[in-house]
Amino acid sequence: MTQHPDPIGEVDIHAYLDEQLLPQRRIEVEAYLSQTPEMAARVMADLRVRDELRLAMRTMEPIGRGRTRNSARVLEQALRNRGRIVLLRRAAVIAAFVSLGWVAHSVVNPFAVTPVVASVPTPTFVREAMLAHATTLVREKVHPGATPFAMDDVREATGIALPAFPPNWTLLDSQIFPSSFGSSVEIAVKPRNGEEMTLYAAKTGTFAVQRVTLAHSGKAVAAYWQIGEAAYALVSEGGNSDELTEAAGRLAKTLY
Repeated sequence: MTQHPDPIGEVDIHAYLDEQLLPQRRIEVEAYLSQTPEMAARVMADLRVRDELRLAMRTMEPIGRGRTRNSARVLEQALRNRGRIVLLRRAAVIAAFVSLGWVAHSVVNPFAVTPVVASVPTPTFVREAMLAHATTLVREKVHPGATPFAMDDVREATGIALPAFPPNWTLLDSQIFPSSFGSSVEIAVKPRNGEEMTLYAAKTGTFAVQRVTLAHSGKAVAAYWQIGEAAYALVSEGGNSDELTEAAGRLAKTLY
């Protein structure tokens, strides 16, 4: 097989699945797939799952339990075999919501513009934080009870600096997710006299310093900020936005 002068890599496959390639590069990827049947079969399987999920979201009708289980198995196998974690993680989260009959307007278009964030596009990591928050709530209902974990282990696994939590906050659980630039982490916390919240932290791949900003999705509110390449989002449901902003600001200060 002739070696392509600009080899096709995982980044190109990710972008192809997300429909983010320019026409010329898309043609090159398709030519590569035509010469690699095994990879082509895997990509077609991912495209099929993606299209089924899109159809389910568009029609607002839950996919049958059997099909959902089959899709979940495809996603799980693909995660083990390949590194296409960005698309598959999104699809896996949405598939879980579909199986619970949760697909609604808040998933299709979760981030309405509010006066707090007017003219400021919601970053991708904030949308991921909201989905991770919803996933955590579902997981806690299915498997209640805290799972012991060590903050040092989480830092070592993700390479992300984590803020110092107030002494009156209880750490309930942690979950590591794949993300675009390595692993991301979500930690469920509960202040002594407050609502349960989740802190989501991820690498963004770009350097920036951003002050705490609010984003809304239905009842959920995220106070997010960025320091260097690491971005953070503190997510709560039913809480006070001002109190959430203040709490996020205090966490951010511990990172300097």
